[in-house]
This record gives sequence, structure tokens and C-alpha cells, in this order.
Amino acid sequence: MNIDIVYIAIVIVVILFSMTLHEAMHAFTGYWLGDDTAKMMGRLTLNPIKHIDPFLTILLPVMLAVAGLPIFGGAKPVPFNPHNVRWGDFGAALVALAGPLTNLFIAFLGFGVWVLAGAPADGIAGQVFSTIIAVNLGFFIFNLIPIPPLDGSRVIYALAPEFVKRGMEVMERYGIIVIFGLVLIAGPSLGLLMTTVGSFFIDVFSNIFRL
Repeated sequence: MNIDIVYIAIVIVVILFSMTLHEAMHAFTGYWLGDDTAKMMGRLTLNPIKHIDPFLTILLPVMLAVAGLPIFGGAKPVPFNPHNVRWGDFGAALVALAGPLTNLFIAFLGFGVWVLAGAPADGIAGQVFSTIIAVNLGFFIFNLIPIPPLDGSRVIYALAPEFVKRGMEVMERYGIIVIFGLVLIAGPSLGLLMTTVGSFFIDVFSNIFRL
């Protein structure tokens, strides 16, 4: 197998940057809504070392990149107390959505800068911009899947009846096992979902920037 070391290095740098902002926005949003749990746990920071999960942040995305598959992943969840944030479950949903929406914004911004730079398709510049867009769209889509402990589940918490919330809390305790099982069991379907939704957003960005 031919492994492009430069490409893998770009992927790792983009992931560290993107997931640091993703997790930091969870922390800052929770703090803004009245919960200081993340601050007390040292997660109200832009230091990537505080947010990295070796499997979700590095190993899984790099393996997907090497395999030529859609790139997605995560990081150590930012702790917060949903009982401390304003607006109850809806406030908790805002904390959860802050991370994926940050990734969507980075992808959008990266696409815009790519267009302004002449839309380079080759070379280092082309790889950097395509990776920024692909990685952040992947993180955005993957983290919005409504399965605990992913961010999308918090939206369900805000809307679901009590017995559904209790079942989701049980799933959330197993964190990494649930995500690993999801990747193993639903890998092909997950890849198709990522590709389809990602293509939709690329089309939206293209229309916005008249590309």
C-alpha cells in the first residue's frame, strides 16, 4: 500500500486543529450558559492535549484516510452538568450543537478561502484545503448522529419522553464501545451517509460561492 506521508501529516494537523475548536466550543458554550464544570476540569482551553482521545482523534481518522474512506472521529467529551445550564435540556442541546456547528463553519470558511485562492486542485495547497473541508464535514455529520454519546443525542434528550432518555443514559455510559460498535457494524452504511450528506453541503457551498 502506498501511504502519502505528507497527506497523513496534513490530516493529523487538521484533525488536531478542528477537534480542539470543536471541544473548546462545547466548553465555552457550557460556561456561557452557566456551567463551570469544563473550566474546573481544565477543558476550557484551546490546548489540544486536553481534548485528544488517542483512538477517536488520531487512530480512527488516520485509518480512514489511509483507506481512502470518508474521515470522521471525535475527542474526549467535554464534561458539563446539564442541570447547571440555562434552559434545561434545550441549553444542553445548544452545548452539544456548538461543536458540530463549529466544524461546519470551519468547512464553509475553508471552502471560501479555497475559492478565493483560485480553487487549487493539486499540490500541497489543494491537499490542505480539501482535507480541511472533508475532515470538518465528516466531524459535523458524524457527531450529529443521534446516538449516545455523540452530540446529536443531546437534541433527542431535549425532545424525547422520559423512558427514551433513561435508555440513552445507559448507552452513554459505554461511550467508546458504542461508537466502536457503530463503526464496525454500520461501516458501509455510515460511509454512504457521510459521502451523501457531505456532497450535499459541497453543493450548497458551491452555490453560495458561485463555483
